[in-house]
Amino acid sequence: MRGTVPEIHGIIAYPITPFTADTAGIDTERLASLVDRLVSSGVHAIAPLGSTGELAYLDEPEFDTVVDTTMAAVNGRVPVIVGVSDLTTANTIRRAQYAQQAGADAVMILPVSYWKLTDREIAQHYRSIGESIDIPIMAYNNPATSGVDMSPELLVTMFDNIGNVTMVKESTGDLSRMRRIAELSDGQLPFYNGSNPLVLDALKVGASGWCTAAPNLRPQPCIDLYNAVRADDLEKAQILYDDLKPLLQFIVAGGLPTTVKAGLDLLGFPAGDPRAPLLALDEQGRAQLKQLLAG
Repeated sequence: MRGTVPEIHGIIAYPITPFTADTAGIDTERLASLVDRLVSSGVHAIAPLGSTGELAYLDEPEFDTVVDTTMAAVNGRVPVIVGVSDLTTANTIRRAQYAQQAGADAVMILPVSYWKLTDREIAQHYRSIGESIDIPIMAYNNPATSGVDMSPELLVTMFDNIGNVTMVKESTGDLSRMRRIAELSDGQLPFYNGSNPLVLDALKVGASGWCTAAPNLRPQPCIDLYNAVRADDLEKAQILYDDLKPLLQFIVAGGLPTTVKAGLDLLGFPAGDPRAPLLALDEQGRAQLKQLLAG
């Protein structure tokens, strides 16, 4: 039986994970403040523990801490989609079950593997996780970071055969894939844009939302862009996109944890450095980012 899909649409904000001094632990007070700031800005959902949240560099107690802190800060005001991806199916299940117990509305799963996975292995990975939880799964396709590419055909097949797989985040930057997902599923499988520079075109072809780290730095233009497309005011949407595009390109090219943390610092909201092997943004990058944030 397919799980109930919460009302997830619009701007899905991906918070960074603030660390304490020397990146030794999670700064829970700062994280709670950032999440509250994002929710109060008007975003439509919160998605902790994606690549922006440095999930790959956290141990299990830290993962649990970020989940608990985020859920408490959101306090039911908007849906929460928790990133639970891991190299192993077993630990992805552990994380997904923890997120469900904490009250998450859905989990997001990126298939990550040292060995190249076959479609059969990918489907079984999602099936095993789906059988272990009762909340929806957002299948996340981002071969640039995971090394695993899920075709529209595979994603729709999983949607048809795995009850919890109810959403797709597409981050390849290939608009034809989104159109193909819509075509193959007869418009029944919601897809979300995960490629920041592609956002305007993706929303135009029916993306249910935009999964993005940009609201950490400029939430209102992101919200306005989504609302303009929904209102079919494409002239306004184009103006907003043209204004946002240089910032979107910069934060993606420079690495989301690195650039977003630097941007928050420049905006007077210090959030610490990213965790090694990532490095803080250099002075040249900070100067360029300062100009972009100044408009």
